Amino acid sequence: MKILFIGDIVAKPGRETIKKILPGVISEHKPDLVIANAENLSHGNGFAPDAIDEMKKAGIDFFTSGDHAWGNKVGMMNLGDSKFPVIRPANFPRENVPGKGYQVIEDKMMNRVLVVNLIGRVFMKKHYDCPFRAIDQILRETGGERVSAIIIDMHAEATSEKYAMGFYTDGRVSAVIGTHTHVPTADARILDNGTALMADVGMTGSLDSVIGVKKEIIIKSFLTQMPVKHEPEADGKMVFNGCLIEIDDKTKKALNVQHIQKII
Repeated sequence: MKILFIGDIVAKPGRETIKKILPGVISEHKPDLVIANAENLSHGNGFAPDAIDEMKKAGIDFFTSGDHAWGNKVGMMNLGDSKFPVIRPANFPRENVPGKGYQVIEDKMMNRVLVVNLIGRVFMKKHYDCPFRAIDQILRETGGERVSAIIIDMHAEATSEKYAMGFYTDGRVSAVIGTHTHVPTADARILDNGTALMADVGMTGSLDSVIGVKKEIIIKSFLTQMPVKHEPEADGKMVFNGCLIEIDDKTKKALNVQHIQKII
């Protein structure tokens, strides 16, 4: 089976890039399931339900998120709806937090896939629960589920923490794909026990920007150390970043992993 994982889609420029590029990527690689990180989907902060619908029509089946999961109030409230195709990091507190951190979904061939969303703690602003203990608990809770693949979106700042998660779960999950830092890493590989790992798949949005935001705004912030309002860049070249993972649906082991980048 083939799973296409798309990195953080940043605002309207990212959504428009998805609509232009994703149909061709699907036609070329024929994935059975398309997953994307949606935490920046609506103006760079959170995900509105209409933006999720827009991306589903473009070919994305399911969505993960991250620390900006709460950026859109309507989207946040929809996390409690079992039909809403978005999960939030599992290592947020389990009580009094909307949504869930993992879900078993079906691909086009009726294979069942466990998708897990985790968030890192290194260099992050909040004191999240331990992602390593969280994945142990999730794998225990879902041990009786018949699944053909297990995919982790490790939403974190530190490459070291993402690598640690990959090695920690090697042989227990099909892939650990990093998100959050928006810059793709040239390190897609399969670990010794069959888990695919990529520290960061990269973002989808403006290439002529500072990780999706107008460069002038971010430069001003660095020069003055004053707070600024982030504004997504809508002009210039756009980039699509995804990761294609081929998995043996009998063993749940990764057979191949490759970074896919398209620039328009």
